[in-house]
Amino acid sequence: MNENEKFFLCIKNWLTVFLPKQRCLSPNTIKAYKMTLNLLIEFLRTEKKLPLKKITFQIFTHELISEFLGWLSESRKSSVSTQNSRLMALRSFFHYAAITDLPLNALDLEIQKIPAKKGKGKTVEFLSERALKTLLETPDIHTKNGFRNRFFMILMYDTGARCQELLDLKIKDFVFESDKPYVYLTGKGRKLRRVPLLFKTVQHYEQYLKIYHKSYVKPDDYVFYTTIHGVRHQMSEYNAEAFMRKYGEIAKKHCNEIPERVHPHQLRHTRAIHLYRSGMPLPFIAEFLSHANITTTNIYAYADTEMKRSALEKAALPTAPADFNQTPIWENDDEMILKLSCLK
Repeated sequence: MNENEKFFLCIKNWLTVFLPKQRCLSPNTIKAYKMTLNLLIEFLRTEKKLPLKKITFQIFTHELISEFLGWLSESRKSSVSTQNSRLMALRSFFHYAAITDLPLNALDLEIQKIPAKKGKGKTVEFLSERALKTLLETPDIHTKNGFRNRFFMILMYDTGARCQELLDLKIKDFVFESDKPYVYLTGKGRKLRRVPLLFKTVQHYEQYLKIYHKSYVKPDDYVFYTTIHGVRHQMSEYNAEAFMRKYGEIAKKHCNEIPERVHPHQLRHTRAIHLYRSGMPLPFIAEFLSHANITTTNIYAYADTEMKRSALEKAALPTAPADFNQTPIWENDDEMILKLSCLK
């Protein structure tokens, strides 16, 4: 086996055996890792003019991977977090390669030394109540797609789900056996959580079923789908991003509180902020959103300027009374002084 074949066989084993069967990573994580390697090969072919048959482990260096990350930033306009995610995927791949082929240990150590970039603090984008109402009123619910798209946004807000979690939903994930309906969402790392549903959302769901699943419903049918040449396919994240961007542009003409760009994840942020404003403690919000670490949820506490403003107003100094030199009520009252000092 030549060096070129060894490289691509290593990729195949990493993607099809190690990641899914030994590390038990989710299909979405494996998909992201696969995309990283595709981008790396695209970089080598277009920027370095290397044909596939010339790509081997021997060409990789600390400098080459750093140059690839720079290409992601400049040519593809990838954010710092995306660049860091790509770097983590490459670290994983080259570490696996070193495990299977000991002479690659030196290369692995070299790749591991590439530092992640430090990005700016996260800015949480969310919709005000007025903006949310305007956005949900934008789809034309007299059309089939408009009705579907509005329900998608309603369900995403109600459940605080990630976009892919909604797209992965199947009919069997909804449970209405009791007076407390809920839905099962499968999050990162195949982590399953049960999320309660508002009765109004259940009504929207039942209406949606009559339109989009009016024939015999199978438990394993995807809730959200598109039809291509008469065949149903799971709706893509690109589709969801496209219709939300379109509705955002239309809604902005009627409401100046709509952000410049509307995307699915904003509804998840919006739900979290609204729950926080209503008094839900951060640990509960972390569980609701399926955050592995509560520090991730803390961004909502930092983001909500409205709550800060309200707190400042409540803590403002009261107007001084007319008789500022009024004698304190505890003066010459030893008993009250002791009680106020918690000594009695």
